[in-house]
This record gives sequence, C-alpha cells and structure tokens, in this order.
Amino acid sequence: MQPEDSTKPVVVREPDALKGARPVLWGGQGRKVLALPSKRFPLAAGALLLALVQAVPAQTPESTAANEQTALDAELFYQLLLGELTARGTEPGAGFSLIMDAARKTNDPALYQRAVDVAFQARSGDSALQAARAWKLAHPTSREANRYVLQILVALNRIADTAEPLKSDLALADAKDRGAVLAVIPRAYSRVSDKKLAAAVVEQALADYLAQPAMAPAAWTAIGRMRLAAGDSAGALDAARRGQASSPTAEGPALLALELMDPKLPQAEPIVKKYMEGKPLPELRMGYARALLDAQRYAEASQQLQVVTAEKPDYPEAWLVQGTLQLQDNRDAAAEASLKRYIELVQAQRSGDERSRGLAQAYLSLSRIAEKRKDFTLAGAWLDKIENPQDLVAAQNRRASLLARQGKLEEGRKLLRALPERTPEDGRMKMMAEVQLLRENKQYKAAYEVMTQALAKQPFDADLVYDQAMLAEKMGNMVEMEKLLRQVIAAKPDYHNAYNALGYSLAERNVRLPEAKELIQKALTFAPDDPFISDSLAWVEFRMGNRAEALRILDIAYKARPDADIAAHLGEVLWSLGQRERAHAIWKEGLLLNAENETLQETLKRLRVKP
Repeated sequence: MQPEDSTKPVVVREPDALKGARPVLWGGQGRKVLALPSKRFPLAAGALLLALVQAVPAQTPESTAANEQTALDAELFYQLLLGELTARGTEPGAGFSLIMDAARKTNDPALYQRAVDVAFQARSGDSALQAARAWKLAHPTSREANRYVLQILVALNRIADTAEPLKSDLALADAKDRGAVLAVIPRAYSRVSDKKLAAAVVEQALADYLAQPAMAPAAWTAIGRMRLAAGDSAGALDAARRGQASSPTAEGPALLALELMDPKLPQAEPIVKKYMEGKPLPELRMGYARALLDAQRYAEASQQLQVVTAEKPDYPEAWLVQGTLQLQDNRDAAAEASLKRYIELVQAQRSGDERSRGLAQAYLSLSRIAEKRKDFTLAGAWLDKIENPQDLVAAQNRRASLLARQGKLEEGRKLLRALPERTPEDGRMKMMAEVQLLRENKQYKAAYEVMTQALAKQPFDADLVYDQAMLAEKMGNMVEMEKLLRQVIAAKPDYHNAYNALGYSLAERNVRLPEAKELIQKALTFAPDDPFISDSLAWVEFRMGNRAEALRILDIAYKARPDADIAAHLGEVLWSLGQRERAHAIWKEGLLLNAENETLQETLKRLRVKP
C-alpha cells in the first residue's frame, strides 16, 4: 500500500483543548516537529514517520560530527513522535515526560510550551507548573515563560506564590508597557477565591513602583481595584487618593473614584471633580455625567454633557445622552437637534450592534417628539427606521401609542399583544407596555386588571407590585394602595420609592403627617439626592405648617430638577407666603415644561389662578 504523498507537509490539527493556541512549531538546528492529528493515527503513522525523517538534514560525508548531529536529530524526532502519540493516547503522563526530556535536551522554548500544553490537556496543573518553571529556569529573561508560571499559579489558586512572578513580569516588560501591565493585573486575579489575599499579594509586589512618580498612579489604581474586588471600598478610596496625589492629571485614579461614586461613599466624588479641573478625557467626563444621571442629579449631568459636546463635538454618545435628557426635561426643540446630530455622527463613524441600538434609541425619542406635536405621520416614519430586533417591543409600544392618540386604543392593544413571546421576559415587557399604554390614556381600571393577571402568574415582583399600587391610587383606592406598598417595603426594605409614594400620599391627603414625614425621611436615607423625594418632604413640611422650611427644600429641588410637579408645589408655597409674582413665574415655567401635568393643573384650578 502506497503511503500518502510524503513530499507534502504534514497537516496538523490541534486537539480541541488547544484550539486557539499558537501552531506547534519547534525549531532548533533545522528541526520541525508537528503535533499529530489524533483522529488519523492509523492512517498517518507511516506517512508521518517518513515525513519526519525527511525533515532531518541529509547525511553528508563531510565529517563524523555532522553524522552524529544528524543521528541525534533523528533520535529526537522519534522521541517527540512517541511523546505525541503517547500523550494523545492512554498515557498522557508518559508523553509529557518524553516531551519534557526533549525540552531539557534542546532548551527549546517551544518544546517547554508544548509540555505545558500537554500537561493541561491531561488536566495536570502540577505538571504544567513543573514545565513552566523549568522553562523559566532555562530562559530566565523570557517574559513569556514567567507569565506562564504566573498564570498557572493563579489558575491553581496558589496566590501567595504569585508575588515573585508578578514582580518579574513587571521587571521583564518594556518600560513603556509597564503602565498597561499594571492595568490588567486586577483582571488576572478576578477569579481567585481569596480576594483579600490576592489584594495583599499584589500590593506587596507593587511596593517598588509606588515611589516612582511615573508608575505610582497606575500602581495605586491596580491596588485600589484589587481592594475593591475584595470588598474594601474604604481601602480602594484611599488608593485612589494616593494615586491622584502622585499625579493629579492621571486618569486611573479618577476612573477608580468614578466607580466608587455612591451616596454612601461621598468622598469619592471630590477625586473625580479634581481631575475634571484639568483636561480630562471626554470619555471620563462622559462617565461622570452618567454617574450624575444615575444619582438623578440631572442639572449637573446636563452641564457635563454640554462641556463634552463643546470640547469634542464629534463624540456621538454625548449628543445621544444629552438629547434624551433634554427630552425628559420637555425641551423638545433642543432634544431634536441633539438627537439629529447624534444620528449624523454615528452613521459616519460607527457600525455593528452598538450603532444599531443607539440609533434605535434616537429614532424612538424623535418619534416621541413628533407624537407630542401630533405629527403622527412623521412619528411613524421615525419608527420605520428602526432595524434592531431587540428594540421591537419599544417600537411597537410607540406605534400603539400613536394609534391611541388617534382614538384607536384597542388597535394599539392588539398590536402589543401580537408581539412574539419567546421568553418570560418577553411576556413581562409586553404586559408592561400594555399597562403603560392604558395608563397614558387614563384607563386605570383596565391597566390594574392586566397587572393583576400578570402578578397571578409569577412570583412576587416588587417593581410590578409597586406599579399596581400606583394604579390603585389613580383609581382612588387608597386602602389597596397602602396595602400593596407595605408588601413592597416588607419584601425589599431598601425600596425607597415605596416609602416615598406612601409618605407623599399621606401628605397629599393631609393625614398622619408625622408618619408621612418619617416615611419620606426613610426614603431619603436611600436616595439623598433625589429631587422628587425632596419635593415630597417639602410638601409634608408645608402641610405641617412649616412653610419656610418647605420653601427652602423646594428651591433646592427645583434647581436640581426643573419639573412641573415640583413647580406646582413651589408655586403654591410661594403663593401662601404672599410671593405671588414669583409664584406666577414658577407656574408659567411649569406649564412650559409640561402643560398637561395633572398636579399643576389641579393646583391652578383649586387656587383659581390663571398664570
């Protein structure tokens, strides 16, 4: 039987466990040894052996030394062939030993790496570590060998032993690359079980860099992230401070502080603000704006966004977020301009899923603006531009809203119910879209019934129960509303919206005012910067006769978040204090923000005011 064409190179396929690794090509004095295809042992044995032998330098009668070297090469080839066959057969340990022996004979880095791979394939972490350490011993200046040792120790969860390899990794890296090496250290330890020990080991390994001005910011940032991963927020904050002290313009400490920003850790924000005093990266300023939005500090977020769009007008994301915030503030013309600018930029700069999702958000917002202007044709045209299937529910929700605005509420409901329901989350989103549609059209009883049916089919969901409570309030069923909100508070004691809603409801009805104040103050402990909760507190103060305190709180809340609801309350407090001219001005602003706001309209009607 004729063997396969031995003049062709041997085709090598990596075993599944090694897919993605570099091709196994072991060199040294002209040798090439290739891994065998495990599924073709019977067929390829003769042909492969012939190919390997042909790869050996041909013997010439020039000298005995040359003949001896050739014999050694051939012997090594056979050893490696046997090692590969054995490693892929039933005795991976024996194969590992053969390949390790060959690596020691040749000091070939690729053979050491292959020994590590064989050990991992055999699920022997100790053998892999043995091979990596032998490789490092043979090539002490090899950063790759050292990194293998470090990675294997981390994988084996031998964290205490990683300090020296980590030091070596930094020492062996080019000076210009050390900052990047420091940045990825926390990721390398992300899966270890003892994160406190890992943080201590990393801090020990980086001690020499903390005194180097060029490296200190990155080193402290790495230490801070390790502390944060270990649950030590205070330690992470200290690291961010020390990093910034070593270089006020460094991004790393500011990014770490940005991650730490939280109402429960207010000391982090000054670090971010100090960095902003220089020339911050637009991306970091954008991150700060998002953190402010998360904290519901909308006015401050808007200021940051204005700076980003002014300093870097070709930064698409800033225009999208700014447009969304402007729409939320009922600044429709400004929102439309920002969103169209985003579309113009993103169509020229980006591609892929990120572009699709962002464009969908912009189209939805522009559709809403057109709907508010009762330009239903344009609103539908914006929706027709949405291509991302993940935004189908949102798009159909807007179409249903358009139908309802034209007196076709039932058609809108049918449109939402026809959406595909592949997962439980799909069903939840469909239900919430229908409830929102009914609520927008003041069909509170129908919305309540849909919500009740949904809740009967699934376990307790605090968000859904809260929404049902708000529907009960709209229906005038205050007993049911309070019962539902108490259920939410019992299930989730930190659900601040439930405390606020119940407290505000009591204040609005002018009953149980001390209890109302206590509930609202409880809500503020969870969200101290929320202007709407501050508005509730001001309203209960007003009901209790503390008009000056109510005015103080409302002034701060309205400045932080110009809103029609807050304007209604601020205007009424001013009216009661005799400041009628200013009250008129505030109410006019509120009408510009939202002329259909129920609280504002009820206030003006009750006080018989025409601003």
